[in-house]
Amino acid sequence: MKQKRIKWLINAILVLLSCIWLAPVFFVLLNTLKGKQEYNLGSLWELPKGCELADNIRYLMTNKVVFQGMASSFLYAILGAAFALLMATLAAYAISHLKIRRKMFWFLFIYSGTIFPFQIYLIPIYKAYSKIGLYNTRLGMILFYSAICIPFCMFVLRNFFLGIDKEICESAHMDGATKMQILTRIFVPMAKAPLAILFMSQFNWCWNDLMFGLTFTKSEKIRTVMATVSLMDRGNVPALFLGCIIVSLPTIILFLLLQKNFDAGFVYTTK
Repeated sequence: MKQKRIKWLINAILVLLSCIWLAPVFFVLLNTLKGKQEYNLGSLWELPKGCELADNIRYLMTNKVVFQGMASSFLYAILGAAFALLMATLAAYAISHLKIRRKMFWFLFIYSGTIFPFQIYLIPIYKAYSKIGLYNTRLGMILFYSAICIPFCMFVLRNFFLGIDKEICESAHMDGATKMQILTRIFVPMAKAPLAILFMSQFNWCWNDLMFGLTFTKSEKIRTVMATVSLMDRGNVPALFLGCIIVSLPTIILFLLLQKNFDAGFVYTTK
C-alpha cells in the first residue's frame, strides 16, 4: 500500500508539472483564435468571442516571411546536422578503432569546440565571413552549423564505438573487409539509434538558434526562422502566436518520426 501511495503521489506530481508546462501552449493556442483588435482591447486570459483564425492564417500567407525563414532553416538544419554526423562518424571511427598517432590529442582538439561559450565565436566568425564573402549566404550558414555540431556528435559516437568489440573488426578484416567497409557495414548499422537521436538533437538546435541567425544574416531570404519570428511586426500578436505554433511543427514531426529510436539512442548515448 505504501508503494502504491508513493506511485500515485509521483504520478500526481508529474501530471501537475505537465499541466504547468502546457499552460502557456494552451493560452497561445487560445489567442490564435482572436483578432488583432480583440487581443489589444482584451487580455491574454480571456476566451475568444469569435474565431479569427482564418484571418491570422491569411495574414501569414500574405507576408510569407515566416515560410521563407522556415525554408531557410530547414535547409540549414538538415544539411548542417547531416554533414556534422558524417564528419563526426569518420572522426569517431578513426579515434576509437584505427591506428593513428595521438588519438587523445585529436579527440580533445575536436571536443574543445564545446568547451567555450558559443558567444565567443560571434565576432571572429562575423569578421571572417565578412572578409571572405560568406556573410549573409546560405553556404556560410550551412558551414557554420555543420562545424559547431561536429564536436558533440563526435564525442557521443566515439564513446559508442569504443563499446563495440574489436574482435568483430578483426574477424571482418580477416574475411577481407576494408576499413571503410567495416565502418559502413558494421559500425553504422549498429549505431542507427545514436545516429538518429543525434540527428534529431542537432536538427532541433540548428532550427531553434536565434543568436547566430541574427548575427550572420541580414536579408529575409537568408535569415533563419527564429530570427524571422523575432523581427515580425508586433502589431498583430495573434498572428505572431500562430506563426510560433507553425514554426514548432517540424521539430514535433521529426520527434514523432524518430520516437522509436529515442529510448534506444538515449541508452546508448548515456553509457
